[in-house]
Amino acid sequence: MSLRTAADVDTAPLTVLGLAGGFLVADQTGVRPAGGALFAAVGAYCARSWARQGLPTALGLGTVYAAAMGLSHPLAKRIGAWPAVAVVSAATATAAHLLSDRKS
Repeated sequence: MSLRTAADVDTAPLTVLGLAGGFLVADQTGVRPAGGALFAAVGAYCARSWARQGLPTALGLGTVYAAAMGLSHPLAKRIGAWPAVAVVSAATATAAHLLSDRKS
């Protein structure tokens, strides 16, 4: 098995997998570290694609991805868990698409 080249990976849908999938795994199993492991693995895989755009883009998108996880918690207290995950996932995917995935 080989990984796709960094240039061939669309990271926007992967960020949704990391955020929403990580929450789903943690919620359904009751094992928060399992959800965190999925979140981290997806983030690491995306990072190699973001790095091809340069260090500022990689750091920026990595920060957006990590901040989305952190911001989802207080947002969930206001609007509910799944709506909060949907909001941060959509925002992160949009950023990834615009800054990394969009083809010129």
